[in-house]
Amino acid sequence: MKDSKIKIHPLSVNEKAEPLKKEIGQLALDIYHTDKEIVILAPIAGVKKEDIHLTITEDILVIKGERNQKEEVAEENYYTKECFWGPFSRSIVLPLEADTKGISAEFEENVLEIRIPKSDREKSKVIRIKSPL
Repeated sequence: MKDSKIKIHPLSVNEKAEPLKKEIGQLALDIYHTDKEIVILAPIAGVKKEDIHLTITEDILVIKGERNQKEEVAEENYYTKECFWGPFSRSIVLPLEADTKGISAEFEENVLEIRIPKSDREKSKVIRIKSPL
């Protein structure tokens, strides 16, 4: 039985097990819920809206994109290099109460905001066992 907790994976759960040809970055996320919805916030600086892709398959939400450097800089010219440039991906296994049909997303001031309504589905129900006739 699926629980009501959110599971977060650093890479897409659809990624192949073979060694990655290119390093993939990870997004920092804040995820919280209210009585009516689940909210996911992801600050993504240096990325255009067109470079962010969201997909949902059953209960798995995948956020993918790419952060491109404006100019190439030789490694030996860096004093420090803390920013990640290149593709990023994050997978989130949503809880049973997530109503993925009503999902919405906005990207404003470098923050991706995803809102997922909660369904009115009962969390548990008592099932009475009938006696045979």
